[in-house]
Amino acid sequence: MGVKINKKVEDIIKEIKFDDRGLVPAIAQDVKTKEVLMLAYMNRESIEKTFQEGVVYYYSRSREKLWKKGETSGNIQKLKGFYYDCDKDSILLIVEQVGVACHTGNYSCFFNKVLETKYKNINIIEELYSLLEDRKNNPKEGSYTNYLFREGIDKILKKIGEEASEVIIGAKNNREELIYEISDLIYHTLVLMVNENISIKDIEEELISRRS
Repeated sequence: MGVKINKKVEDIIKEIKFDDRGLVPAIAQDVKTKEVLMLAYMNRESIEKTFQEGVVYYYSRSREKLWKKGETSGNIQKLKGFYYDCDKDSILLIVEQVGVACHTGNYSCFFNKVLETKYKNINIIEELYSLLEDRKNNPKEGSYTNYLFREGIDKILKKIGEEASEVIIGAKNNREELIYEISDLIYHTLVLMVNENISIKDIEEELISRRS
């Protein structure tokens, strides 16, 4: 299944500046968390296939062949956005990452930390949602989250009821306790959303529709 774009594919390819090997670097970024996932290369054929199927194809320089991301692992990248820079010699792919992006098992290939500022510009709710999705798709032994998914909807709903009651109690006690209990409620609500295949975007669209 392809994707709708506002230009013809052949016109896009004409505008992109490929190197002397017919390649252009492509950076993949998570549509939800905005995390940079990986850097690879695309050629004309991989761009065409990406638009045709709606999942990302790259070109392997070592194997000298086209490859579909996640073809063997199942960790595909669903195309959500496609940009090229001002010089038209590099591509930014906005993707919905299924599973993890890196062959090492890390979510992003950029996990070797050298320097990190104290405050990160991230959406913690979206980041947590993505982590919960990964736990559901890739169970981890001893994980409380996987315990909830394994027990099913009734257990999850019971926990949400308990956490909602604890939020009320926390509000009667002190601010620190209230923050703690609200965080627990949000976590369990996100578990429910993942379990029922409700995305953050679904909630955003519902809230936007309520604007007066």
